Amino acid sequence: MKPYIIVFLAVITAVCIFTPGALGADKILKMSTTTSTQSSGLLDILLPALEKDTGIRVKVLAKGTGAAIRDGMDGNVDVIFVHARASEEKFIADGYGTKRYAVMHNDFVILGPGGDPAGIRGMQDATGALKKIADKNVLFVSRGDDSGTHTKEQALWKKSGVPLQNKTTSITKKGKSFDINFLNPEDSSSWYRSIGQGMGKAITFAEEKQAYILSDRGTYIKYKYGRNTGLDLEVLCEGDPSLANPYGVIPINPAKYPHVKYDLAEQFAKWLVSKKGQSVIANYRLLGKQLFYPDAM
Repeated sequence: MKPYIIVFLAVITAVCIFTPGALGADKILKMSTTTSTQSSGLLDILLPALEKDTGIRVKVLAKGTGAAIRDGMDGNVDVIFVHARASEEKFIADGYGTKRYAVMHNDFVILGPGGDPAGIRGMQDATGALKKIADKNVLFVSRGDDSGTHTKEQALWKKSGVPLQNKTTSITKKGKSFDINFLNPEDSSSWYRSIGQGMGKAITFAEEKQAYILSDRGTYIKYKYGRNTGLDLEVLCEGDPSLANPYGVIPINPAKYPHVKYDLAEQFAKWLVSKKGQSVIANYRLLGKQLFYPDAM
């Protein structure tokens, strides 16, 4: 091969290696996150700002928090962004994550039809509201997907005094089956619907059935005010301290899974809790309504 051809090929190779596009290919982060961060529209605002500042692009896998945490446990992602504090702390204690960064919070609300057949309008006692729904056998929709919202719902049922029963559901993911134990109200087949869906689809189903549902406020605001179709369901119970909904981001531990892009995950987490990231979260509004409140400002 002639010398000038060798030089030409070397130059082309160097250009391909060092162009921004090629470098950008190395800055793709895989993140498993709860459906509420996506359904609320937050990621549509947050991730472009992240890429502009850092060059990091994020491949999002949106699912229930339980499934997102399992992605982290299996080493399938580089970082998780979820909202189930007890599960997050166990995830770190078991060595799967390095550190939980407190990113933001909003709260859960109990939605229902305007006619409010259970009579819970204006209540601040969430467990009392659920008990009234159960006592009157009024239709209630549960996500039933091992998400942070589903976990919160089960915790509220436990405190409500309503008799509960264990239910085991098998979930298959990439050829692996998991048995998940849920708590449902006893003798509730006529009024309790566990549908195994994300927040947006669960709200839509509850709307169609004019049923009650526990929702994070962010997704509710997005579906109520951020779409042409709107939403008839109303916030009927809110303000209970037990309805707090904190979100955390956790890089996957490279000591457990050396292949993860830990440096990018750490950069992503630190950007989320930086002044810029927190400002993006604080300023995300729909019709003047704030969906999330920063926790690191």
